[in-house]
Amino acid sequence: MIKFNINTTKNLLAFSGGIDSSALFFLLLEQNIPFDIAIVNYNIREQSKDEVTYAKELAEKYTKKCFFKEVVLKNTSNFEKEARDIRYTFFDEIIKEYNYDTLLTAHQLNDKLEWFMMQLSKGAGLVELIGLEEKTKKDNYTIYRPLLELSKEELLIFLEENNHKYFIDDSNYDEKYKRNYFRKNFVNELIKEYKTGIKNSFTYLKNDIQSLNINFKPIYEKESLEIFENKKDDNLNIKIIDKSLKKRGILLSSAQRDEIIKQKEITISDKINICISTEYIYICPKTKNTMDKKFKEVCRVLKIPKNIRAYLFEKSIEPKDLFF
Repeated sequence: MIKFNINTTKNLLAFSGGIDSSALFFLLLEQNIPFDIAIVNYNIREQSKDEVTYAKELAEKYTKKCFFKEVVLKNTSNFEKEARDIRYTFFDEIIKEYNYDTLLTAHQLNDKLEWFMMQLSKGAGLVELIGLEEKTKKDNYTIYRPLLELSKEELLIFLEENNHKYFIDDSNYDEKYKRNYFRKNFVNELIKEYKTGIKNSFTYLKNDIQSLNINFKPIYEKESLEIFENKKDDNLNIKIIDKSLKKRGILLSSAQRDEIIKQKEITISDKINICISTEYIYICPKTKNTMDKKFKEVCRVLKIPKNIRAYLFEKSIEPKDLFF
């Protein structure tokens, strides 16, 4: 069906028992790619207990480790964000403790178009519209999404033809979640009718971004401090900040993005300090260390942003080293 470019041996699969992650499980087996699995039960649906049991059965049958977390989460309007935060915090903890190199997720072509349409409806630039990338580098591991070229229908056919078990999550049909509205009314039919063209369009858009020479890499990086060039474009600057915060486990809301552009110097989620200066974008963890007067004065003279200084002091980073 598709050949995965996975050369790492310490891989963790984000598993749910649904069509996508079940298909990825068996495709990885077919290609003899080593991996273990992790699953979260939010106790929202009765069926979720069966999905966890299935995950454990697969792990035992194919000699995989199965990491399992159980939480009690209320089905509120903010459920999806809360569930995602819990899920990825759990993955981060496992990866750190057991030294995994790669987190494998089963996002596919329908998900990519779904993201595109949701961003389009809110108002977004080229970089934001592309959304899901095949690989995302985090601090100590890489998120790899190997199914982005395949549609959900193709994955379902693969499972059916090979008699592989999977579960259907009924909440995927609940239109109180915005993504389900787009999925039901637009995405599934568009993929069904125009899959090849949509696939090609995403490739063209990605190539367009690359041809624009947009560099999102920091020009200075030490400890958890990152400094980027100010692109003089709000959309590009937010994309830079967004990517950096995703690596740190934080997903920006639309309101937070607006506040960053408006305030320029801000703390996000009471964890990360951000400053957009005339020339640079500074991002580092929030800290409350007390600085000595000499250090404060050096930072003032060198015009180091106020919300960055305490972190420099804590990590013994010389302010003069920040000038390139």
